[in-house]
Amino acid sequence: MSDSKRHLLGLRGVQAEDIKILLETAEALMDVSSRDVKRLPALRGKTVINLFLENSTRTRISFEIAAKRLSADSINISAGGSSLSKGETLADTARNLHAMSPDAIVVRHPSAGAAKLLADIVDCPIVNAGDGWNEHPTQALLDILTIAQHKPSIEGLVVTIVGDILHSRVARSNIYGLLTLGAKLRLAGPPTLLPPEFASLGAEIHYDIPSAVAGADVIMMLRIQRERQGKNYFPSLDEYAHYYCLTEDVLADAKSDVIILHPGPMNRGIEVSSGVADGPYSVMMNQVSNGVAMRMAVLYQLIVPGADGIRGSEIPEPSLPSAAGGQVL
Repeated sequence: MSDSKRHLLGLRGVQAEDIKILLETAEALMDVSSRDVKRLPALRGKTVINLFLENSTRTRISFEIAAKRLSADSINISAGGSSLSKGETLADTARNLHAMSPDAIVVRHPSAGAAKLLADIVDCPIVNAGDGWNEHPTQALLDILTIAQHKPSIEGLVVTIVGDILHSRVARSNIYGLLTLGAKLRLAGPPTLLPPEFASLGAEIHYDIPSAVAGADVIMMLRIQRERQGKNYFPSLDEYAHYYCLTEDVLADAKSDVIILHPGPMNRGIEVSSGVADGPYSVMMNQVSNGVAMRMAVLYQLIVPGADGIRGSEIPEPSLPSAAGGQVL
């Protein structure tokens, strides 16, 4: 596999064995974060550029920490601090970055297809850290890692994802990854945020949270993506919370060993009650910890010559309803 093909643009089309390689690599790297000296020499002399053109806390910082713990030089670029604010196109920014010979570029962008655009221009590995409504593969991978740490097998698990499915790149990547690994997936939310077309991916569609949660092994709650909504998809946040907030009462019908995930940022009392978020079934802080290890694993597998590697992924034309954000020109 040539370096030009070593990208992680999404989980759509990524094979189960490639996901498992990343899970195993992340597990092997977990203990680095608990050492006195939190550093490995694996990427010494390598340069990773974090091109974050959309706001982020957990993803941006964990990618920066991941690169540094592998001894890579990490360069951070934001929209306001780049020539994009002067009118330069993303394609020209990519060409300029490529001319400086980075070893990988991590990109977050508000428009779907941005990561694919960069992958078509540069030779170094591209990692998609979230492109509009399309995908967020490393978030899904760390979610799957968290589930795997608490359950004996992903295959056969009943996983329920609740919330703004339409606008959620996290949901899309989790849908692709979890179904590839054999999970039984349920999607729940109001009809305006959960078009029936999602059933074509192999997931059950639920428009009420009690039926979706009943008997679930894993529940993932999603934030309402208000920044991607150009119109009102429900009357009010209070009404949404009344019908779709995960409370202790709703949770009672799930499996007795259920785990609760949330990719963050979390709106308490809207998606999840504080009692559930801080309760014994929540593994949300595990997700944050696992983010560093998984992003270390992705950088290692994409950059290091002779590593197992992953076959990467292509982003075909979206087959589901476009939520917001056009294709990058």
